Amino acid sequence: MSCYQIYFSPTGGTKKVLDLISKPWEEFPIESIDLSIPTTNFSNYSFQEEDICFIAVPSFGGRVPEIAVKRLSNMNGEQALAVIICVYGNRAYEDTLLELKTVLEKANFRCVAAIAANAQHSIMQQFGQGRPDEQDQQQLLSYGEKIKEKLEQDTNYQSISVPGNPSYREYYGVPFKPKADKNCTCCKLCAKQCPVQAIRLENPKITDHRKCIACMRCVSICPNHARNLNPLMVSVSVQKMKKYCTTRKENELFL
Repeated sequence: MSCYQIYFSPTGGTKKVLDLISKPWEEFPIESIDLSIPTTNFSNYSFQEEDICFIAVPSFGGRVPEIAVKRLSNMNGEQALAVIICVYGNRAYEDTLLELKTVLEKANFRCVAAIAANAQHSIMQQFGQGRPDEQDQQQLLSYGEKIKEKLEQDTNYQSISVPGNPSYREYYGVPFKPKADKNCTCCKLCAKQCPVQAIRLENPKITDHRKCIACMRCVSICPNHARNLNPLMVSVSVQKMKKYCTTRKENELFL
């Protein structure tokens, strides 16, 4: 048996959650597969029936990020067991788990457990600030232990049921995109690490807004803090989202 972490985590929040959930499997070597690396040929990945794959994505407007769907769809699960995880910024995850489960089953994975977890919102960081906090960490560790116990005791693996609407909600993306300011030194780090190659390597001050998915990777890794969103537009969005995101949302386990 081999264990894998397969994740799309542009700003690190999803990976932080994934590490907590997979911690009970530390006795096994765990291979990491980062879905944000655009130069990877994901069709080269094929698994075995006894493998366990922890597959984690953020929720973008209640959906799996389209680029993650494409890259996961290129893999061959070969009936490997999948623990699926969606991470959201204290609003709602809506159809994310259902879409992720459907994508993975088409790729020949068996989805045997699922988790919806909270992390700090990648754009409006006042929502879910500091999460996963200590309470979350303890809970997510316990989720991992419960999943491990179940998989060790019950080999009659059944497909789990998760919430969501099979028609999926419409997602049109974020209407504002990060831009470089005068502090940009053209170090090209953002261009090299953009998951969708929306930033020009020859001139990283230029972003292709048609490609950009506002994942905030470029903002989070810029050593000079030279990439930002329009603060007025973010402020307007915060006011719109406040009533949905202020109350603490709890993590959920599906076994």
